[in-house]
Amino acid sequence: MQQRNFIVFINPISGTGNKKDVRSLIKNKLQELNFPFQILPTEITGTYQFLKEKISAENITDVIICGGDGTVNQITAYLQNIKIQVGIIPMGSGNGMAFTAGIAKDPKKALDIILKGRASFIDAFMVNEHYSCHLCGLGFDAQVSYDFSRQAKRGAATYIKQTIRNFFKAKPYHFEITSSGKTFSTNAFFVSIANSNQFGNRILIAPKASLGDGLLDVVIVNKSGKFGLIFKLIRQISIGKIASVRNTDKTIHYFNTKKISIKNLDNAPFHIDGEPMETAPYFEIEIIKNAFLLLQP
Repeated sequence: MQQRNFIVFINPISGTGNKKDVRSLIKNKLQELNFPFQILPTEITGTYQFLKEKISAENITDVIICGGDGTVNQITAYLQNIKIQVGIIPMGSGNGMAFTAGIAKDPKKALDIILKGRASFIDAFMVNEHYSCHLCGLGFDAQVSYDFSRQAKRGAATYIKQTIRNFFKAKPYHFEITSSGKTFSTNAFFVSIANSNQFGNRILIAPKASLGDGLLDVVIVNKSGKFGLIFKLIRQISIGKIASVRNTDKTIHYFNTKKISIKNLDNAPFHIDGEPMETAPYFEIEIIKNAFLLLQP
């Protein structure tokens, strides 16, 4: 069996955890096991073009990502079609990707999964020219992501505060959606396209989503009374009730697809993996099957 050889990326600004403690934990454990390793800060630019050549030249077997969903997105975008194992130590504000995979929030437990877990392929998807491995969205949740990114203090409490603030001023947006040869229009508070089952912080949005089923889960929350929306969202999160894509008088639509096209007719805000992005009038979204190998329990 090949000796494991690690690169560890630590995002110094993600989430609220103590990065020095995590660095010491990883260093001490890998030294104890006599595994070669190197610890690097994440790239400020978010680009890792050097990584493929480095992995090949130095016989790297594992990449450990200490950060949140945005950091996982940036790094794994450069690991497609490379024989490399990816481990996550969740250190972001939401950690939806890691929690969907069953990876523990506690760094010691997460590192134990990396060292003893199994590597399985998971999917990702492309949104126009952008890569995503977690989820993307248009509308309300994208506005929350934008406002959250501007806050000095991170963490779940800040995210909840921004969610409540935006809820009372939320407005529906007009979309035209095409999937599986069918096209329909809707006025929706938000549209989420998910590979993971949650926004993060264990708040489910697509309860039936699987990281490796070759399908995207689409959740559309149509125009309705706001308090009715709260009730139906709680029901959606709790039991994952499926609504038909053709039944456009339903408040919530939930369906699976490999590919979806969205006309963003009201210029709704947009995010990928919790990071606000420049919006566009049209989105073409398609699954990437078996994008990379993730170490899981």
